[in-house]
Amino acid sequence: MKSFADKVREARMALRITQQELADQVGVSKRSIAAYEIGEKTPRYYYLRKLAEQLQVSAEYLRRDDIYDPLFGLQEQPYVEEARERLDNKAAKEISYLMERNTALFAGGDISDEAKDAYFQAVMKAYLACKEEAKKTYGKNK
Repeated sequence: MKSFADKVREARMALRITQQELADQVGVSKRSIAAYEIGEKTPRYYYLRKLAEQLQVSAEYLRRDDIYDPLFGLQEQPYVEEARERLDNKAAKEISYLMERNTALFAGGDISDEAKDAYFQAVMKAYLACKEEAKKTYGKNK
């Protein structure tokens, strides 16, 4: 298993950028990047997403020690961000969880990227419709 610290350090080095350059891109201090790389601290989710974007990896890859693929979840990211924008962070986490669980449907298969995209679009559309209906029926916080 690779830790968050290992993943950040390796991704930064693979891009051949300094801690200061990464810090400037993410909007944190060089000290914060150094602390991430030695395992002293982890960023809040907002900065984790920015860090992942700058390192060209997924936030889930950085966040979870059991994920080894740096691109894990990147295909689903636009849908997660749409849920975050249209609803809230909780909705983004829910859609991410839902899509992660459904990704197993594609494991080892010969499904084209177009078919995967169509599937994720349909899941997202259904999810958002259900959330909007639940808001109307049960109120915003239910």
